[in-house]
Amino acid sequence: MSRPISRPGTTPLPRPTAPSLNMQTRVLDTVAGRILCVADIRGRISSLNELSQEAGAKAVIHTGDFGFFENSSLDRINDRTLRHLIQYSPLIPTAQRNSLLLPEAPAASVRNTITTSPTPLLSEFSLLLSGSLKLAVPVYTVWGACEDVSVIEKFRTGQYDIPNLSIIDEATSWCLDVGGVKLRLLGLGGALVPHKMFDNGEGQATIAGGQGTMWTTALQIGELVDTAQRVFDQTETRLLVTHAAPGREGLIAQLALVLKADLTISAGLHFRYASSYNEFSVQGDLEGFRHKLLVGKDAFDKVWDNVKPQVDAVIDDNQRVLLEKALAVVERIPAAPGSGTGPTTGEESAWKNCWNWNLCDAANGSLVLDIRNGRVSAELKSQGFNYLYRRTATPSNATPTPQSATSSLPPKVPTPAPGAPSSVHSNGTNTNAEGPVSSPATQGTYQAESANGPKPNGGSGGSESAKEKQHIKKQQKKEREKERKKEEKERERAEKDSGSKEGSERKEASPHQAKPSTSSATQSQDADVLSPTESNAGPGTGARTPTGPPRRRHPWTLFMKLPGPCNETDIREFFLDAKDGITAVKFPQSNFGRARVTFIEFGDEDAMTEGLNKHAEKLKDQQVTVTVADDRERDRPSDRGGFGGRGRGGRGGFAQRMAAHAGLVRNPNSSNSGKRPENGDAGFKPAGDAPKES
Repeated sequence: MSRPISRPGTTPLPRPTAPSLNMQTRVLDTVAGRILCVADIRGRISSLNELSQEAGAKAVIHTGDFGFFENSSLDRINDRTLRHLIQYSPLIPTAQRNSLLLPEAPAASVRNTITTSPTPLLSEFSLLLSGSLKLAVPVYTVWGACEDVSVIEKFRTGQYDIPNLSIIDEATSWCLDVGGVKLRLLGLGGALVPHKMFDNGEGQATIAGGQGTMWTTALQIGELVDTAQRVFDQTETRLLVTHAAPGREGLIAQLALVLKADLTISAGLHFRYASSYNEFSVQGDLEGFRHKLLVGKDAFDKVWDNVKPQVDAVIDDNQRVLLEKALAVVERIPAAPGSGTGPTTGEESAWKNCWNWNLCDAANGSLVLDIRNGRVSAELKSQGFNYLYRRTATPSNATPTPQSATSSLPPKVPTPAPGAPSSVHSNGTNTNAEGPVSSPATQGTYQAESANGPKPNGGSGGSESAKEKQHIKKQQKKEREKERKKEEKERERAEKDSGSKEGSERKEASPHQAKPSTSSATQSQDADVLSPTESNAGPGTGARTPTGPPRRRHPWTLFMKLPGPCNETDIREFFLDAKDGITAVKFPQSNFGRARVTFIEFGDEDAMTEGLNKHAEKLKDQQVTVTVADDRERDRPSDRGGFGGRGRGGRGGFAQRMAAHAGLVRNPNSSNSGKRPENGDAGFKPAGDAPKES
């Protein structure tokens, strides 16, 4: 077996003139071969043998989070990282995992359980070291975000050498000769964290890590460029393997341009589907691609401008060569169309010709490259999403229509007076169902116009039309009053039954006795704005928050109090790598005009748990606490005591007088707990973005 191209990590040499460095290859099959590509096996190394056998693969390429932890690694992992590893380890049974993750479980007890376990709980790497576990096919891997840097250093110094296991890094490159293709493997391990790119942590030479995590450094990128230049061969097909995703990280996409990569394979996003794309297929034009790269450049430049004096003072001449190569990557931006400047047109065509795969975790799917007669075919397999829950959805929990999502009131039609033209066809279809209604006033006008369409035989609508409009407005006013009283009673009943302080927005209307209306139709329309996973929350109109029993919360939501004004971008960046699992960030508004708490919804339980365990310590330079949201927190509009208080709609306001008029007995401590702004629909948001998290 030939050895890979490798050299000391801090000794950049001038580019050689002889092509001998390109001759280090491993022949897998001269006719055809299948290469299995997987991500995040998280210590279950034995699964590589199972997956490779199932796929009929000659070799395996892995994109990080391999499970480089030995027995002594436990002492070097901090408690927060350890909880993350326990949460996602495929080696720990569910019942035992839940026990280890209990908040009251002492850290010492958890570590003792892992140490004394008869079977590995974090990684099977120790079995590889002892020889009791062997890899059936060659495996080529980069390291991921959760690895022990000390173990990686032992591979780089030659202390560890495991048959069929090869690490692709910035100083080592492999070439696989299979199916008529010479596939050059170039690798970059670790998470891409801009503010750590000049921090080695506990790492030596160019790699960095500590306390159970690893990240990419600027010198690591520079040395990878230097290695790629040394082994460059026009006859080879270059495959860049990274843990960070070039689709999300502009700096990694820039690196692919500099390395002249034909293919890239990455992970780090933890989706349940793998993705296959080139930049041309997901960007509207070259300018969109340039924008992504410029965003990555700006993020790097902000860090570099701050640390440049300190870095210049400590690096030696060899490291400066690598740093210059890394800075060249940052500056690699394709020329704007028609500018006539920048790199050659051939290099810029990589945004069409470079193909990218981002893999889901090994437990959810894989990619197989079938190489035959010079052609690289791809087979993607993903576990995907489970939509079985939709089979149990009731009609009242149907997906909201565009009209229900944009209307401030439901598109109900008032019962016309005898003899008046109706705005509902004989089949029950509303004549204005295709147009969104922006306000009660426009809704009434629109319905009146629909009701007074062209008259048979060209008859005139004249004074009759005016009477009909007046009648419709009066009818709507009566119905709103009726619904307001009904909501008041439902809210009081809900407060008595469940202690909920949730309220609903109420419209001001004439206090005279309302005529009966079709409240059941109103309830059905309001239910339409709920998501399929939520139960019918009770009667209501339009986008107003339903009353009655509390709505079921989104099952995977985190709750946090804000140290000050924040926007959605601030919250997403606070969750670091876990931000990719966020599906919504919601800010309930208080009567002070700005949110003091926020609810962060995730796509699934794994994503929520990652967000709970993997976020920054400070937001706006202040310590914040992140917890799993419960119903009590969701019923609390803000940390300042709700939406009540004096003023319009508060204590002693219009709503209080109307409740007394209706004969309702209100709890003075909860009379204003659910009050919302009542200036028409000025505070309206679509149902999906309403205050109080929903």
